[in-house]
Amino acid sequence: MKLRASNLIKLRQLEFDVLVVGGGINGAVSAAALAGKGAQVALIDRGDFAGLTSMNTSNLAWGGIKYMETWDFALVRKLCASRNHLMRSFPSTVQEIRFFTTLAKGFRYRPRALLLGAWLYWLIGNCFTRTPRFLAPARIHREEPIVDIGNATGGFEYSDAYLHDNDARFVFNFVRTALDRGCVAANYVESLGAKREGNWWAARARDVIAGPGSEFEIRARVLINAAGPYVDAHNVLTGEKTEHHHALSKGIHLIVKRLVAERRVLAFFADDGRLFFVIPMGNRTCIGTTDTPVSDPSVGVTDDDIDFVLDNINKRLTRDDPLTRADIIATRCGVRPLAVKAEPGKGRDFLQLSRKHAVETDRGTAHISIFGGKLTDCLNVGDEISELVRSLGIALPYAKYRWYGEAPDTVREEFFHQARLIGLDGYTAPESSELLSTRLWRRYGAEALGLLENIREDPRQAEVLIKGTEYLRCEVAQAARREMITKLEDFLRRRSKIALVERTEDIRRSPGLAEACELLFGDQASAKLAEYFAAHA
Repeated sequence: MKLRASNLIKLRQLEFDVLVVGGGINGAVSAAALAGKGAQVALIDRGDFAGLTSMNTSNLAWGGIKYMETWDFALVRKLCASRNHLMRSFPSTVQEIRFFTTLAKGFRYRPRALLLGAWLYWLIGNCFTRTPRFLAPARIHREEPIVDIGNATGGFEYSDAYLHDNDARFVFNFVRTALDRGCVAANYVESLGAKREGNWWAARARDVIAGPGSEFEIRARVLINAAGPYVDAHNVLTGEKTEHHHALSKGIHLIVKRLVAERRVLAFFADDGRLFFVIPMGNRTCIGTTDTPVSDPSVGVTDDDIDFVLDNINKRLTRDDPLTRADIIATRCGVRPLAVKAEPGKGRDFLQLSRKHAVETDRGTAHISIFGGKLTDCLNVGDEISELVRSLGIALPYAKYRWYGEAPDTVREEFFHQARLIGLDGYTAPESSELLSTRLWRRYGAEALGLLENIREDPRQAEVLIKGTEYLRCEVAQAARREMITKLEDFLRRRSKIALVERTEDIRRSPGLAEACELLFGDQASAKLAEYFAAHA
């Protein structure tokens, strides 16, 4: 809370090279890249960072295998290169995972034809992952008996990548990187529009938490609109006209108890023809997704959405007890902003619209709009935006600085050595083989050294604080200091994935929740608890 309060003062008092509106993946990497290269950057979001599309993905970093069907090989190659770059840069977080794909009788392609496509996909991706393989129905049954092979003609297995932790945590780490390099960022600050005054943008902003009467001005030479599905709406506020617009697609996922023992993704083709996934999420499973055209980003999960996902998964798995609504632990619902040039949603088959990003620059007003995009391509977005900002006359004194990636191997080795010295090589839980030290490094990188110091000073800091979760007392304390937790949901849903893998009633009853709130909010703890459960009643 102190970090946000001090940054609100700076937003009012300072002048910036760049103001980034929107703290999803596009805004987060833009801010991280520009701050790392030496620009004076401000970043605001009207909600929490990664509070919309970026917290509702499939947690996959994939090379776009579905675009093989539309012969968009250039896009596939670009996305595969981006995926490989992401895996090399964040080896603890973005990891290879196998996709175990089953095809039903009557599908538009034969299994061996799709296997050839998977091999071509592997080659286009520079052979970076493990090789594909053919799956006969008998092999599918032997390796994954939960898959119903009664209507199967076979399948194939290939590799892509996924985020080991949740997507919102991955996005916030870019925001934290930007903060560490001098960016002035604040969540729950809404942009009310901006106007050009000479060589400056004067943006009107409002502190959402403070409410009425909290408007102020932010001044910056360049304005970047990275508002995700609200890019078009914000361009209206600033008077910017663009060639691109957004078509919006709603996608939902259901979180249930773990269905598959192996750490692999089960992939099927749903009744609407799109890829449909059963994705590991720790001791839970994430199932989806849907693809529904919508006109408004403010959407939620409907009964039809749930019926679609349950119907598709129950058709494809062999279970004595089909999944029902009672099995749903949590849902996630997001809107994909798809960059299009024509009238949104017209022309190309909606299901075939790609997630590639587009950037438009108005050099006369020093305004940049970012359309579309996905987690896989985020590093390229950061570098592309940096070059555009530099071309608009903003000095980047450290233009060659590598603004992303995990800490050097020497830092990593020192962390794990210190972790062994204080005995953090125990397993996190009976169902997990991941070491506690591995988990802390994956989440916090070099910052995890500070957690070890806290544990050395007070061994209680290594205890799980909120029972039933895997989050330690020292992690909650660090979140309070460094992660701009403004509402309890910021921690439970975005800095952690507790609200994704635990039912609301179980969270409410969890011993340690009250202490966690005290660490996060001090004397506001009771009010923040009440606020959260009122919103999730």
